Amino acid sequence: MGKTLHHEHLLVDFIGADSTGYHRWNKDSVVAKVLPYLLEIKKSGYNTLVECTPAYLGRDPELLKMLSEKSGIQLITNTGYYSAVDAKYLPPHAFSETTEELAQRWIEESESGIEGSGVHPGFIKIAVERKSLEPINKKIVEAACLTHKATGLTIMSHTGPAIAAFEQLELLEKNGIHSSAFIWTHAQNESDFKNHIEAARKGAWVAFDNFSEKQLDRYIEIALNMKKEGLLHKVLFSHDAGWYRPGEPGGGEFRGFTDIEKILIPALGDNGLSQQDIHQLFVLNPSEAFQVKKRLF
Repeated sequence: MGKTLHHEHLLVDFIGADSTGYHRWNKDSVVAKVLPYLLEIKKSGYNTLVECTPAYLGRDPELLKMLSEKSGIQLITNTGYYSAVDAKYLPPHAFSETTEELAQRWIEESESGIEGSGVHPGFIKIAVERKSLEPINKKIVEAACLTHKATGLTIMSHTGPAIAAFEQLELLEKNGIHSSAFIWTHAQNESDFKNHIEAARKGAWVAFDNFSEKQLDRYIEIALNMKKEGLLHKVLFSHDAGWYRPGEPGGGEFRGFTDIEKILIPALGDNGLSQQDIHQLFVLNPSEAFQVKKRLF
């Protein structure tokens, strides 16, 4: 994978599962808008961008293929469903089908590719509510567990505060899956650093995914604290940036992917992290986190 941004978005369509579809955007227009931002990080030495937009929220494998070929950046897409935001982005069959039937859909995408595109998912992207898990959230997590056991794809879960993170880790354990198969996304929304430490010690990947300059001091503190605890090897940093938005003029305002390279990495070095630590965060950790392997007890 090389130097990697592990959590970004090129296009996200927030209209809802009942209305989204490829008719909502013109691929050539999206390429014209997004390509310069990918070329920008390519110049900075990045090889891979993990594109975290799930199905029914704007996932488009053909678009990603076009952008990857034109930019030289490896783009990794996903399988799975987004059950947060009162299930606005879930298709009806997510409620009517069994957990096993949902998992089979995702397993099939892994094995056969997405919608005949020849593009295969590189991880499982799910999302749960920010509080204790609702029944539909548990169903989606359990489907992700079945998918991991069949495919070895890592589970990345849009989560936030610790209560939902640890409930998900419990479900993984009940399904015989080690915590190292799980990325706790948006852990920056959990204020108690002790919970970050506990999750990392269990083996989970603790991901801080919304870096911007205004959060610089906190991200430096996170890195230094995790290094002090001997847990820097379980940390992931990214921007959660981009976001071409269908329905807005010109796709709306697009946030680029360079703040980490231009702001965070120099600041981490100035505050005592070594070049090996930086390599750990942006090369070794993503490579290990997204390695396709079954992580079972």
